[in-house]
Amino acid sequence: MYAHLRYIYGEAYYYNVTETGTDEVTYGQSADENFLAADLSGRAAFNGNNSRADRVWFAAFPNINTASGVIKNASAVGTVSPALVAEARFFRAFDYFLLVQTFGGVPLDLGSGELQFNTTPIRTSVRNTVPEVYTKAVFPDLLIAINDLPATPRVIGGVTKTLARLYLAKAYLTYAWWLENPNNIPTYPEAQRTDPDGHNAQWYYQKAYDLAADGIDNPGQYRLQPTYYDVNVGTNDRNAETMLYADHTESSQLYNAGDLSNGSAGAPDNFASWMLTWNYPSIRSFKTAGASGTGNASSVQREAVQPLGRPWVRMAPTIGAIMNTFADKTNDSRYDGTFTTVYRGNWLRGTGVPETTLYNANNLPVSMGDPILTFLNSEPATAITYPSGAGASGVGAGVLPGRADWVVGPNGISRIAYPGLWKLGPYRTDNGTGLGSPNAGSTRPYYVAKFSELYFVAAEAAVKGATTKAGKSARELINVIRARAGKWRFDNSSNAAKVQDNSAAMVAATPATIDINYILAERSREYYGEGYRWYDLVRTQKWNELAGTYRIGGNNFGDHTPTTVTRTIQPYHYLRPIPQAQLDALDVPADVKAAYQNPGY
Repeated sequence: MYAHLRYIYGEAYYYNVTETGTDEVTYGQSADENFLAADLSGRAAFNGNNSRADRVWFAAFPNINTASGVIKNASAVGTVSPALVAEARFFRAFDYFLLVQTFGGVPLDLGSGELQFNTTPIRTSVRNTVPEVYTKAVFPDLLIAINDLPATPRVIGGVTKTLARLYLAKAYLTYAWWLENPNNIPTYPEAQRTDPDGHNAQWYYQKAYDLAADGIDNPGQYRLQPTYYDVNVGTNDRNAETMLYADHTESSQLYNAGDLSNGSAGAPDNFASWMLTWNYPSIRSFKTAGASGTGNASSVQREAVQPLGRPWVRMAPTIGAIMNTFADKTNDSRYDGTFTTVYRGNWLRGTGVPETTLYNANNLPVSMGDPILTFLNSEPATAITYPSGAGASGVGAGVLPGRADWVVGPNGISRIAYPGLWKLGPYRTDNGTGLGSPNAGSTRPYYVAKFSELYFVAAEAAVKGATTKAGKSARELINVIRARAGKWRFDNSSNAAKVQDNSAAMVAATPATIDINYILAERSREYYGEGYRWYDLVRTQKWNELAGTYRIGGNNFGDHTPTTVTRTIQPYHYLRPIPQAQLDALDVPADVKAAYQNPGY
């Protein structure tokens, strides 16, 4: 059951549909149809063939059936502990929660009755409604899991009471939004926005708050890390803030379930981080002073280190995410702890460039480890001089007087050149003195759940009217996260220690009144690029409002003129299409098959 997480989390095509098309991410220069379609900007029709939400569908249902088998047969065996059965219940609820958020109502009967273990292949299927999935499957299993799971995990990364509390709180919160339906978004299969148990949305908001607050007060082994950098740095993987992850290892190809030298570009490899990595190995410097044209030295080579990794250029951050979401790059450490903004020379660890000194912008010398290209935090007072085309840097970067590094301003970010996603970058201990194995899938865990999210769930429920506890108003909860974000111990952009506490400034800058848009902005600052965003925007019905347009430069090196792109986000897009492969496998009349698909697709 833990292993099936690898077929969803870290799987780059599923990762695409959680991020592309949101205010965080658009398609990159090398995007194929899967990414172009997900952007909903007119480049390709979005349908059941190219929606990679199929990764959820085909990974979740086999695991659900396995969990049902454990639940059914454990009592017959007589020696299986309730805690172990509760792990199966957690994962069955986990998968159904993911499915119902993604597709709407889904089948509870896999062939032998609702929530029963099935051993007989069938080619028919009937979808249950959203309320049925929540009240028959998700809520009951998680309530039992909270009761029967241990406070301390059975194995490293194992599920616990606190993790089950987080997921039940998230499920209550999501269902409350569904019941409220503030923007009249359609559901499917059609169902009244009423709860079979007779509760209203406000009741569920309160339950979400109470459970999340209880999780904060009873953390077990979990705790917030002292700085945001500590949450995501590879040397601190599997830290006490991380509650659930799709795990990988560099110590065994068998247990990693993926080649340690060359990734397969498919599950169970962890290759999500490739998507938001641009082709930085195209950066060039000069071997001799005074040279002209395009540089003849590859000064930043492909390397298996967290700031770099394997470039695929399938996805790109929007300019709005860089400039607006992360507007405060001075006090708030999260921009620096999310992106690679400085690309440093590493050529002596590679091949083909034996020179110890190269010449870069303004014909100035650079050495190993020096900045070769920098994505600036803000537009400088002195205008950047950009080339026409790729220019001397090979990637269209510009120059500023007196600087040896090539530079790109935030308004110059494009689909082909942009800050990379440091937080998901690879970390290996077996690189030796070389570049390591940058073409392999990441051997790091892909995080699925973090303790910090309890604060966000409670804060969101409070904004929606839940009665709060002393010290746990929406603003107080968010300020716990923001205060931590103001604490620095390392600066990625300067590659140096930075002990600085800006928590007071961060707290002072928090609005007196917190609203949903502010919660969503904080969630983006905290979880940018981790696969949360589409679900956040769909849950709160803010997708079109916050992501209906975005700004980005073009597909060619040297294109630094941003354009505004308009997306066509229709109400039916709030559900992903049922995979075409599932429809093809059904042996039912054509009208029944057509009715199985979500409307609009």
